[in-house]
Amino acid sequence: MTKHFVLRKYIFVVIFWLVFAVAVWINFQASSEKNTALFETIGLVISSFLFTHFLTTKMLPKALRLKKMKLFLIEALFIILLLSFIYSLIFTYVGMRAKAPLPEGFASHLPFIWKGFYLALPASFLINGAACGIKFYQEHGKIERDHILLQQAHLENQLKLLQDQINPHVVFNILNHIHILMKTDTKLADYLLLKFSDILRYQLYHCNQNLVPLDKDIEHLQNLVEVEKLRWGNELEVKTTWNIENENAFIAPLLLVPFIENAFKYVCRLPGHKGYVTISCKEQGGQLLFDVENSYSEAVHYKKKEGTGGIGLQNVQKRLNLQYPGSHTLTIESGHDVYKISLALKLSNKYESYS
Repeated sequence: MTKHFVLRKYIFVVIFWLVFAVAVWINFQASSEKNTALFETIGLVISSFLFTHFLTTKMLPKALRLKKMKLFLIEALFIILLLSFIYSLIFTYVGMRAKAPLPEGFASHLPFIWKGFYLALPASFLINGAACGIKFYQEHGKIERDHILLQQAHLENQLKLLQDQINPHVVFNILNHIHILMKTDTKLADYLLLKFSDILRYQLYHCNQNLVPLDKDIEHLQNLVEVEKLRWGNELEVKTTWNIENENAFIAPLLLVPFIENAFKYVCRLPGHKGYVTISCKEQGGQLLFDVENSYSEAVHYKKKEGTGGIGLQNVQKRLNLQYPGSHTLTIESGHDVYKISLALKLSNKYESYS
């Protein structure tokens, strides 16, 4: 890909100077002999190439890199004037001398040189301006590509950091559940260990992708919910609805985990009332509709939140903004002893890597 781009770039440069040389030669041939026109063309093309090449490959990239465009304009003006002077010498001592002998003495040549310089200014300006314009376009495209690559690398680093912050929290909760159950119910602890192995297997072998099959991610969520249901037992009423129609749908891995963790972490059992968690996950027409609702008390919530910082929901909101900009709607409602999260997310129909 890079070699093809470089080759195309050099082909364009060669074609540009060939067209320029042919146009100059045709112009000179109309008013001069063939040999004279050839010498004038060679001198003009070589001098033009050397000066514009130096201007566009050395001065312009340096000015763009150091952001010193005012200094570059002065340097470019100097190059244009110098090249115009060289054009004038070519016109005077090659073109005019071939037509008629020049007067003796350099002082007598000055009027011809000055006239040639004056007439050469527009040509010098156009040649250098066109070359700088083409080079500026190429350099600007290169800067834009580098900027996009840096943004992409920054995005990937941010996503990796956010995922690394989420995963240890999941592992900590499950290990804590197993530790408690090993003292009271070894069979249940053994069952949770099997569930835990499934959870780790998913995180180790599937979550390195930017997008994963939706059904696999939902299966991971179901394992997490099963762990929480076994942990809480009869203390909580847990209702779940899973309806995935499109098996080719893909989603960012572990994106929905914090919503479930948050629901079980801050669920409230008011005196005389049984706490509840309701989870609904539906896929319709390439869109995921994910709702989580739990019993809630502001007093209990703030008490639990001290020292935790609520990093789970903060991270998932950052991930949504990074990975699904403009293609998701997240609503968080709290009040009347209810805490509800509703997420509408546009899914991918096929695997599309961000890298």
